[in-house]
Amino acid sequence: MRDLRLSDVSVAYNGRKVIDGVDISVPALSWVALIGPNGAGKSTLLKAVTGLVDHTGTIEIGGRDSAGMSRRLLSQMVAFLPQRPVLPEGMTVAEYVAIGRTPYIPHWGTESVEDRDVVVRVLTRLGLDDLGLREIDTLSGGETQRVVLARALAQESQILLLDEPTSALDVGHQQQVLELIDELRLEQGLTVLAAVHDLTLAGQFADRLVLLDHGEVVSDGSAEEVLTEARIERHYGARVRVLAGDDGTGRPSVLPVRAPAGRKRVVVGDSSQEQPG
Repeated sequence: MRDLRLSDVSVAYNGRKVIDGVDISVPALSWVALIGPNGAGKSTLLKAVTGLVDHTGTIEIGGRDSAGMSRRLLSQMVAFLPQRPVLPEGMTVAEYVAIGRTPYIPHWGTESVEDRDVVVRVLTRLGLDDLGLREIDTLSGGETQRVVLARALAQESQILLLDEPTSALDVGHQQQVLELIDELRLEQGLTVLAAVHDLTLAGQFADRLVLLDHGEVVSDGSAEEVLTEARIERHYGARVRVLAGDDGTGRPSVLPVRAPAGRKRVVVGDSSQEQPG
């Protein structure tokens, strides 16, 4: 089992900091959700963990500094599901999932019997057996998302990074995908760090929420602690009602509330105000 720890992590593009001194701890087996408005730095932070963008500060995986890891070793320890994965035209589902075995295949080598067995097990676990020979660009949105998750699971990494795993899915498929991720986390002992756009879904599934804004952590805690009406208005410029859960868990739901007729919302700095329309 592996934990993930970020200490004073910063990322800059063309001299402009988009992540600024972030400290986040993701204990082994936990699910931490990154939330925040568009441009807050959620995707960039995930890419920093995977080594896709340069960073300063320290990122430790299982107590080891990722800066000293080879690309192959890092890929064996961390699997990344991007928001917009590349789906090669004409590639079958089985071939695509097998890409997840790349970190284990020697240079100039070919996949082993064990690699093929892993692909079969993952396809079976995610209910994709019948789709193995289908071309990936012929699948529905929900099927595609499961296949992309299958490729990540084929890496057999203990840390799973997810960037908006339910984007472009309807509410039913959103729920199915997140419930599947939670089942796999508990079943396979995974540690999950996920950027989640929907605040209600983040609150329902994650153990802890980390709110980013302008590249900085502005709140870190349970859903009940982080998802307050005042905080959401301050950082999202949104009028909402936060409803306490009535399913026994107490996990909150966030409900957008329309401004009164004839009035409009104007965001000024870190606050929003109503003005006559």
